[in-house]
Amino acid sequence: MKIVLIALILVLTGCSSTQHSKQHISNPAYSDTMEIVRSAAEAAPDGVEGEYILNIKATGSQGPFVYLNTELDYRDQRSVSVSIHPSVITQFEAKYGSHPQQFFLNKSISVTGQAKRITISFNSQGKPTGKYYYQTHIRVMDISQIKVLSKHA
Repeated sequence: MKIVLIALILVLTGCSSTQHSKQHISNPAYSDTMEIVRSAAEAAPDGVEGEYILNIKATGSQGPFVYLNTELDYRDQRSVSVSIHPSVITQFEAKYGSHPQQFFLNKSISVTGQAKRITISFNSQGKPTGKYYYQTHIRVMDISQIKVLSKHA
């Protein structure tokens, strides 16, 4: 009876350590954008500090700012936008000889900063309509906050 009990304990212990190993191995290499969006929404109006690893699928600009987006449509609620301040664009061009809008497209990046929920208002004929939606932004104010990890397809 003791042998059966000891064997059962060893089998159960082996199963639990195997499950733990599988969970550790299966951790994703990239930040979960939906988790970033959810965390930023829960922390609003504050943001969530962190280091985020993102795949950049699209880029754009508005005024002097450059935006790096994790979805092809920046309005997609799953998208996280990295907002690059104009002074960083100047730093970046001086250091790499390329504009960030082209340089970061289709690359995996690491960005350190605060993921924050931003309210985007709809305008009609230059006037607010009272309608809005949310985006999640990570603002880059210094070139040290962002780096390329790899190129992806």
